[in-house]
Amino acid sequence: MQATIPSPSDSDKYADISIQVLQRMFVLLDILAERDEPLSLKGISERSGLHPSTAHRILNDLVIGGFVDRPDTGSYRLGMHLLELGNLVKARISVRDAALRVMRELHRQIQQPINLSVRQGDEIVYIERAYSERSGMQVVRAIGAHAPLHLTSTGKLFLSRDDAQRVRAYATRTGLRGQTRNSITQLPQLERELQQVRQTGLARDNEELELGVRCMAAGIYNDQGSLIAGLSISAPANRIDEGWVDKLQTAADEISHNMGYRP
Repeated sequence: MQATIPSPSDSDKYADISIQVLQRMFVLLDILAERDEPLSLKGISERSGLHPSTAHRILNDLVIGGFVDRPDTGSYRLGMHLLELGNLVKARISVRDAALRVMRELHRQIQQPINLSVRQGDEIVYIERAYSERSGMQVVRAIGAHAPLHLTSTGKLFLSRDDAQRVRAYATRTGLRGQTRNSITQLPQLERELQQVRQTGLARDNEELELGVRCMAAGIYNDQGSLIAGLSISAPANRIDEGWVDKLQTAADEISHNMGYRP
């Protein structure tokens, strides 16, 4: 008797797919994706719960389409056509597109402006925001505005990914100029701050760019694990709420997932 649920690791993953052969095809692709080396037909059959003849028939069709390779008789691995399709999808996804819906939802939850920013040299640039014109006092960053890395929460995220030599070079180039009495202007203090960012994964701006304004930021990563942007909350200093931390991290993680990041 032939098994009907091919994936013991996640039997419900494709339960809503109405065409059985597609369900089985997706399960076979997932099984091949779990291993770097080619898998034998016997191993695939056992892992999927499919009869060897059924698995063989579907795999052969996937080979014809380029979705699966057959390096040797009776063994299979993922095909290069999947890489081609993946690169097309990746090229069409921008971090702004991946983030906007999530940013709006986070703003709805906390009713404070949400910023998306990226690194450009020794500065960050704000590329998107989510806020409400009907809300009261807000700290709204203009799209296209820029600020020094060491004075901003997102900028500290990027600096924390640099090694000690690069951080020292940044300090030398910029002079660590400050803008408020809270600004970090000494390298040892900046190094201590960056070490804390590395430990927690969260960065803060404690009225360092602008008096009366505090920020917190979490990183957004791409499918290569590279930090590509920061998601931050800006608020009047007396309104910042530590209860936002988990919501911010969850939102940043969701955007990273949208960008293909898998921890």
